[in-house]
Amino acid sequence: MEHTRWDTYLVAEHELIERAMAVLEDELGKATAHQEDATRLARAVDFLLEFGDKLHNQKEEQLLFPLMESRGIPRHGGPIAVMLAEHQTERALLTRIQMELGQGDAATRAALIQAGKDYLRVRAEHIWKENDVLYLMGRRVISEEDGAALLVGFERLNAESYGEDAWGHFQAMVDELEGGARLRLIERLSYAQIDALMEALPVEVTFVDDKNTLAYFNRLDKEKIFARTRSVVGRKVQKCHPERSVDRVMEIVKGFREGTLENADFWIDFMGRKVLIRYFPVRDREGKYLGVLEVTQRIDGIQKLVGQKVLLSQGVETPPLD
Repeated sequence: MEHTRWDTYLVAEHELIERAMAVLEDELGKATAHQEDATRLARAVDFLLEFGDKLHNQKEEQLLFPLMESRGIPRHGGPIAVMLAEHQTERALLTRIQMELGQGDAATRAALIQAGKDYLRVRAEHIWKENDVLYLMGRRVISEEDGAALLVGFERLNAESYGEDAWGHFQAMVDELEGGARLRLIERLSYAQIDALMEALPVEVTFVDDKNTLAYFNRLDKEKIFARTRSVVGRKVQKCHPERSVDRVMEIVKGFREGTLENADFWIDFMGRKVLIRYFPVRDREGKYLGVLEVTQRIDGIQKLVGQKVLLSQGVETPPLD
């Protein structure tokens, strides 16, 4: 895994843990009707114990927390103590589930399902606290040199447990666990929500498919930087640009399709405003080319920004972890 910061490294591990949690949640839902895949359930619990607790949590307990403590963040009665207590709770719940797997009586099954739900709740809240609060506190006291040393320590623990290609091993474990049925967040949204979300974006989005046909644009029936109506949908991209720019557009599309170009940015003065136009290739999770995303935005206001305007009021402390 290529990471240059200790916090993004740990957040990436949280993402793997959350993928296994999604599998556990799925199987627990089936278990209430006795329809769970016992093997998949057991493997999810195993991953959460072996990777989530015995490796990820140990990176924090052996390396991160002691370093934060040495830089002035208290271990006892402070946020680190909360994290350690939650690690213990997670560990106990997973161990309990593992011991009760395969037990046939109704009471044991009900206890297993409840323990699983308790684990998912505790772990989800724990990840939020670390991502949004604890790691923020750590960034304030951990120097670049400290961070580099943490990364070396993290990789050492990985190699000691799973060899030099440990991260590839973790990815393979989760991929196999999901069995090609990875839950995507967009699946939780309705069509109406997706449409409303796209219309609410403060940028103009256009999608040209892999056949070079304009297939979608947002802000329908609203004022746009470059006026367009429904009639452009289905039109070839060559017909959507001034003739003098078509060759450049097709050169960009060719680079995206062949994988030799990852983005193309342009900025122009238009109607008295500075406009940024960005192009990105769209690919599926296997890397197959699906088309081009165009994002257009007025940026003259952004260019004038100075200083900071933060959500938290001055003097407001970081929220407590417990």
